[in-house]
Amino acid sequence: MRMLVTRPEPDAQATQERLAALEIEADIAPLMTRQTLDAHLPPPEGFAAVALSSTNALRALSDMVSLDPLRDKPVFAVGDRTAHEARQLGFADVTAADGTLDSLATAIALARPDGPVFYPAGRHLSGDLAHALAPRGLMVVTVPVYEMVARSDLDKDIASDLASGRFGAVLCYSRRTAEIFCDLASDLIAPADRRKLPFLCLSENVAAPLLAHHFSRVLLADHPSEDAMLALALAFAREQTGS
Repeated sequence: MRMLVTRPEPDAQATQERLAALEIEADIAPLMTRQTLDAHLPPPEGFAAVALSSTNALRALSDMVSLDPLRDKPVFAVGDRTAHEARQLGFADVTAADGTLDSLATAIALARPDGPVFYPAGRHLSGDLAHALAPRGLMVVTVPVYEMVARSDLDKDIASDLASGRFGAVLCYSRRTAEIFCDLASDLIAPADRRKLPFLCLSENVAAPLLAHHFSRVLLADHPSEDAMLALALAFAREQTGS
C-alpha cells in the first residue's frame, strides 16, 4: 500500500513519518507553500483574545517576531493540534475547539471574551469567523498574515505515478488542496481511472471538489483531525491488503 500526501510542508513530512510508523509507505507532493505576508498588525493591547484556525498563523507570527506581545492573551484554537502548537510556543491559556470553524466560533461565543478577538489568518479563508460571531455581539478583527501559494505543476515522478495508477490512495486535508489537485492531476488520469482512485479526506467540504471532477471513491475521516486521518489510512490499508 503506497499513499500520496498532498498537504504543505512541514506537515507533509510529519504525516509521512506517522504513516511509516504504521507500516504504510507514502510519498509527499505538497501542493501549496506558505508565504508570510508583510502585514500591519494592530496593537495587541486592544484585544481580549486570539483565535487560531491554523498552525500556519502561528508560524507566520513567529516569522514576524510578533508572538511575545500576544502570549498573555487567551487563545482559542480550531483543534488539538493547533492548540498543542500554541502551548509549545509559550501560550498558557489555550482552549481547543473540535476541529472546525463552527466549533471554534462556538468555543469563543461560550467564553464571551470582554473585548475584540484578534484573528491572524490566511489570505484564502474557507470560512468567515467574524461573520459567524457578529450575531453573538462579538467583534473579530481578521488580519491576513500568510498566504498558501499553489503549485503550478506536479513533480515529474509524482505525475508519472499518478498517471500509471501506482498510488493506492491520496490524502487530502483541505478543500483548496483538493481543488489544486484537480487542476494539476485531472488531465493525467483517465476518466475511468478517476472513479477507481481512492481519496482519504478530512471532511465532506474537502471532498466536494474531488467529487465534482468525478473522483468518486472518497472516504471521510470520522473527525477533522490528523489522528482521525491516520486511523482512516490504517483501516483502509488493512482492508486493501487483508492484514
